[in-house]
Amino acid sequence: MSTDFFFGYGSLVNRATHDYPEAHPARVSGWRRAWRHTSLRPVAYLTAEPDPDTQIDGLVAAVPGADWAALDKREAAYDRHTLEPRRVRHPVGRAIDVQIYAVPEASSAAPSIRHPILLSYLDVVSQGFLKEFGEDGLADFFATTTGWDAPILNDRAAPRYPRHLKLSAEELDLVDHHLSALGAKILVD
Repeated sequence: MSTDFFFGYGSLVNRATHDYPEAHPARVSGWRRAWRHTSLRPVAYLTAEPDPDTQIDGLVAAVPGADWAALDKREAAYDRHTLEPRRVRHPVGRAIDVQIYAVPEASSAAPSIRHPILLSYLDVVSQGFLKEFGEDGLADFFATTTGWDAPILNDRAAPRYPRHLKLSAEELDLVDHHLSALGAKILVD
């Protein structure tokens, strides 16, 4: 018998944003991360998109009792998709069924000045990758995510992301370094 798991590739990589106790670093092939806006939210968020040439790191975490209600509420702008077992590398040690959340194409659009990426959200995601995968893993997050031409709203002084977290000066410097290397357009809040 297998257990229901989700694959988190954005803020769910940061364990401080959830309380799923059985979580493990994992890698999914055939998907990539992308910045997208959805009509269901006022700002841009990460989504997963099929891409046969890409692998992305993240966390797999068990959904206790296969009770998806709380996670579905958190991820309300997304649809859940079942991943083929051969696409998921994980250290769980037993058969698991893994699902991934993705913004439906029909309600997906490119980020814009009116619907930017929140830097407070990106900070949380980056902190999670740094803690789980180290500096190389954080660099890989930036390299395997598309849509960095999107505007990024610097809301660090007054975070708009509801699960924002405090980052150390070193963590903030790493995020800023990667954004600078990408030539990201930072908007002042």
